[in-house]
Order: sequence, then structure tokens, then C-alpha cells
Amino acid sequence: MDIQLMWIIGAAVVAAVVVLALVVARGRRTARLRQRFGPEYDRTLRETGDVRKTDAALQARAARVERLQIRPLSAEDAQRFSERWRLVQAQFVDDPKAAVTEADRLVGEVMHTRGYPVGAFEQRVEDISVDHPDVVMNYRAARSIAEAHARGEATTEDLRQAMVHYRALYAELLGQAPVRTEPAPGQQPAERTFAAGRGRR
Repeated sequence: MDIQLMWIIGAAVVAAVVVLALVVARGRRTARLRQRFGPEYDRTLRETGDVRKTDAALQARAARVERLQIRPLSAEDAQRFSERWRLVQAQFVDDPKAAVTEADRLVGEVMHTRGYPVGAFEQRVEDISVDHPDVVMNYRAARSIAEAHARGEATTEDLRQAMVHYRALYAELLGQAPVRTEPAPGQQPAERTFAAGRGRR
């Protein structure tokens, strides 16, 4: 066989191996991101319409959060926030609208105490999704109901559901044990939520 032809064939084989290795590596990266972000991966994919863009966006999101000084709550802070949540749950009986507003504010306070930047809502959601992907859909659902409430379009049952969603995220941020109940829209039944007033304390 001609030496030049052998070089060409060899180069083609090497190129094919490199391409195959890149495809396999990209597939593994996608699988890891899907496992890490769960439903948030699928939601981002629907937004971008492209796996590569989705992977890049979520990798950038994770890298950003890794640069933050995220820390667990101290025992004192966890106790303080747990007590405040119990007051909010009790408030829901007499004033559901005020309770939902306070629940949203409390979630922001816990995030801030743990080191998350409390800026625009979408940025909050992206930050939360890195370490708490199972409940980020609850945050989106709760905020959607809160916005409907601000427009005067939320029913008492809607507000109760918002409290369920806020409780899911709140308990996750506090490091409390999950209790299974109805899922947020777009979640799978296996994901974790917390019933308002029935979460473990």
C-alpha cells in the first residue's frame, strides 16, 4: 500500500476516534447535567431548543454558584426561621393573602442569610436550581400564584397551594426532612413538596 495513502487512512482513523471521544464526552456531560438539574434541565432545554446551549447555560450557572459563599444556616438561624414560618402558617388561617406575601419575603431572607444574592427573581431561581433542583419548580409555581394574587386573580385555594410550594423550598433551604404531598406543576410525583402546616419541624 502506498505510504501516502496509509497516512491518509491513519489520519482519518485518528480523526474518527477524536470525534467519537468528543461525542461520548458530550453525552456523558449531558447525562450528568440531566441528573443534577432534573426537571430544570428539561425546562431550560425547552427554552433554548438546543442541547449544547442548555448544557453550556447550566454549566455556567453551576460555576457561578460555586463562586458564591453559600453556607448552611447556623442552628440559631434555623430555629429562628422555623419559628417565623410557624407564625406565617398560623397567619394563613386568618389572612391567606398576607401569609403568602410574608412567605415569599421569608424565602428571600433565608436565601440571603445562606449567601445567595437576592436580586431579580429569575436569577434567584437559577441560583437555587444548582443546589436544590427538586424544589425549584415549587418556587416558580409559588411566585406565579403570588403575582396572580397581586392582580387580584388568585383564589384562597390558589393561595393555599402557594404556601405548599413555598414550604417546599423553605424546608429545603433550612435543611428539614421532606414530606410527600401534591407536586408542583411540571414536577414528577417523586419530587419533594411540603404540605402547609404539615411539614416536619
